[in-house]
Amino acid sequence: MSEASDAVAPVVPARSGMGNRLHSSFGNPETATPALTPTGPGSRIPVLVEAQDPISRAGAASELRRHPVIELVEDGRPGPGTVALLVNDQLDEDLLTRMRKLVRSDGSRAVLVVGAIRENELLDVVECGVGAIVWRHEATAHRLVRAVVAASRGDGDLPGDLLGRLINRVGTLHRTSTGHAGGPATGLTAREVDVLRLVSEGLDTGEIAGKLSYSERTVKNVLHGITTRLHLRNRAHAVAYALREGYI
Repeated sequence: MSEASDAVAPVVPARSGMGNRLHSSFGNPETATPALTPTGPGSRIPVLVEAQDPISRAGAASELRRHPVIELVEDGRPGPGTVALLVNDQLDEDLLTRMRKLVRSDGSRAVLVVGAIRENELLDVVECGVGAIVWRHEATAHRLVRAVVAASRGDGDLPGDLLGRLINRVGTLHRTSTGHAGGPATGLTAREVDVLRLVSEGLDTGEIAGKLSYSERTVKNVLHGITTRLHLRNRAHAVAYALREGYI
């Protein structure tokens, strides 16, 4: 992660109930009482737990195993109908790639349990198809099960502070997109703007990675994504585009 100001700081949310399609996790995770029932009577939800270390994986699996609606998938083979619960301290390119594969290729649903998310990474997570996010410090058994059930139904379940940040981010991108008439509908994401701004200042890949707390591979992937999506020839062309369109 980069500077503290770049991260979305987890907060203890205020109380609210379960929504139909997208709701925030307002409420004490231990006292909130949503209907934790899978999609069909008597059915159980297959859940695959993945984590960056065996202790985190064992802990999450132990919490979930106790609940009658959960059936843990032990063979590590996700598929349609499976909910993948991914536990990590922070977001990185490998985790984003894994989530995309689980959702888009394997047909699974995904729940992300994470320590912190930078504001400009929110849309990356949503674009991967992840609709349920739990802060690690709030990851009680009850909270995990609620997120798994929501994901299995195709519903959204976000912490209240993240939901507000997501709405703000979408609004900002929408205003930016509509303000660039004639430009590509997709425009540039905040992450892409950050990278291109540093390219325009003469930094190389390693220096950009250090400044933004990314891996060099992530920086290269971001630049490749810009040039491919917007049909630009190289980094210089991408910087020229960003300058011309008023992004930097």
